[in-house]
Amino acid sequence: MTLKFPHSLEHGNPSSPCFQKLKTKAQRALEVSSVNWKKTENTAAHHTSAFQIDKLVLRRGQIFNLKVTLNRPLQPQDEMKLEFSTGKNSSPYVELDPMTSFRSQGWQVKIAKQSGSKVTLSIISAADAVVGQYSLHMNSYNAGVFLLIFNPWCADDTVYLPSEEEREEYILNDTGYIYMGFAKQIKEKPWTFGQFEENILDCCIYLLDNLDPHELHSPVSVSRAICTMMCSVNNGVLMGNWSGDYKGGTAPYVWTSSVPILQQHFATKSPVCFGQCWVFSGILTTALRAMGIPARSVTNFESAHDTGKNLTVDIYLDESGKTIADLTKDSIWNFHVWTDAWMKRPDLPLGHDGWQVLDATPQEVSEGRFRTGPSPLSAIRQGAVQIQYDTKFVFTEVNGDKFIWLVKQNQDKEKNILIAVETASIGKNISTKMVGENKREDVTLQYKFPEGSPEERKAMENASGKHLDEDKPNHPSSHGLKIYVLQNSVELGYPITLTLVLKRKTEVLQNVNISCSLDLQTYTGSNKTNLGIIQKTVQVQGQESEVILNMDANSYIYKLGMVDDEMVIKGFIIAEVMETGDKVATDMILSFLYPAFSVEMPDTGKVSWPLTIKCSFKNTLPIPLTEIRFSVESLALSHMQSWEHGTLLPGKFIHFQMKCTPEKTGPRKFIVKFTSRQVKEVHSEKIVLIT
Repeated sequence: MTLKFPHSLEHGNPSSPCFQKLKTKAQRALEVSSVNWKKTENTAAHHTSAFQIDKLVLRRGQIFNLKVTLNRPLQPQDEMKLEFSTGKNSSPYVELDPMTSFRSQGWQVKIAKQSGSKVTLSIISAADAVVGQYSLHMNSYNAGVFLLIFNPWCADDTVYLPSEEEREEYILNDTGYIYMGFAKQIKEKPWTFGQFEENILDCCIYLLDNLDPHELHSPVSVSRAICTMMCSVNNGVLMGNWSGDYKGGTAPYVWTSSVPILQQHFATKSPVCFGQCWVFSGILTTALRAMGIPARSVTNFESAHDTGKNLTVDIYLDESGKTIADLTKDSIWNFHVWTDAWMKRPDLPLGHDGWQVLDATPQEVSEGRFRTGPSPLSAIRQGAVQIQYDTKFVFTEVNGDKFIWLVKQNQDKEKNILIAVETASIGKNISTKMVGENKREDVTLQYKFPEGSPEERKAMENASGKHLDEDKPNHPSSHGLKIYVLQNSVELGYPITLTLVLKRKTEVLQNVNISCSLDLQTYTGSNKTNLGIIQKTVQVQGQESEVILNMDANSYIYKLGMVDDEMVIKGFIIAEVMETGDKVATDMILSFLYPAFSVEMPDTGKVSWPLTIKCSFKNTLPIPLTEIRFSVESLALSHMQSWEHGTLLPGKFIHFQMKCTPEKTGPRKFIVKFTSRQVKEVHSEKIVLIT
């Protein structure tokens, strides 16, 4: 566009006031009067409109528009300098000018529309741009700040996820489930991720403050840093506690949402008390989704903590079946929860893109800090334990053989006899929420080849660096004696009844000594108390026999409140054929089935109008339930609300009404929980449409 002066002035007197006035107007310095960030339009295009935040949130590698008002129309010779700054020092990170240098470091700008002194600029950030907070100056005008995050919708971003259904689940879904229990009795715990809630993204940006700008462009370094900062041991968000004593904080089983934890940490900059593995996974999944990295919470059942890293878990029992604590250094958690994040791995040899394990639970030191990952599922599956980061540790959690040893006292000497080898008991039913459905998906085959397959044995050899037969003790020769337990659960308040199945290759009449030791344990395998030992001698005939073992409910009922954790019963059973001396062993877990909990909730509600929730619960136990608490949580509410309710005597009912006031519209999940010192993890959930 060329500026033309009126003909009468073209050859006129250059010193005339009229001429000077026009000339001054034409040459007046270009100034920016205002910038409209077009928040509604940009956030809709960038899938960020759900963020409850004043700042504009954009995804990198994608076009966004700004409407700029100038002090006069743009001239060809004008300079329109855009300076994008990020990081601690406010020196410009990228400089662009739509009039001349419209491209720099993968960023681009162009004038999309011009009308008088109003200009619409279209800007594209680089697909590998640094993530975090940016400020924009245009010709020294401070246009404000915006946040730039990863972009799974952009094919050039290293977090690109091709499936729209998976982006919907792993980036946009703000509620879900975390799986708990044990391999034969999997329970779902509703979890509110709430990645778009107030201060969540601000908290994530704050947690990345220690990273250098060159590290902030890669999801590998960003996810590792976020994982590190989830844990208070690294001066981060959440304090882990497995003691059973949670005074001065919140018991880990009480949490059902990441939101209050991250909000509290952002407000106080102090560790939040207390969490266990599923809480660490919940907050890490939230933080990754908030930053634009696709993430899912994953549960590994029968998760090994192999202290010797020799791919075996060794358990030592005395002759009654009791675990010998000072010999048993390895442990198996009933379940362990971590997070998978989706990204390319340009830092590794080809073939390791895709899901990566990240674990914020403080178990293992990696490069001086408590953290695990990102470790590629492809490397874990192949046993390529040298691949970064911490792949050996994760491999041992999902693989390995369980050895059960009997320690026999023989004239002041101890003799260890191997009585059971289980090659398929570690790393079972690895679970996550299914894409688009409220169901569990089994992803075990993404982590390991089928148990016993040649590929699985090869992966074990790769990981151990030797043939599997080397250094392995001889397999116990049990002459075909096998033992199974049919039960998975016991109804709270009722006797423990175990049905054992004995299988033999012979039909000869034999006498079998059975010893069963039962412990009350937490999910990490930590013994809280021994409930007793059941011993029985039976005569068996035929190849298959059933044996019933019983223990009175009083053995466990008065011990339930010993620690403020959900408990399970762990049993080790040893069977010995008296005539031959053949021995066999097995272990099992029983979970408690809780009394019914009934909740009535309306289908619809209104913003600012009280919503009434009716609950009823019967104490079917012969002991009082103490420290009773009802709670309700939803993204429709500003915070979790809870009501203390003292003690409920045996056989008595509790009928209780809770009132809460929704603040946000839309279909919102409400989670209602009942907890007490003795009974944990009783919940109900419902979607309520808030208008």
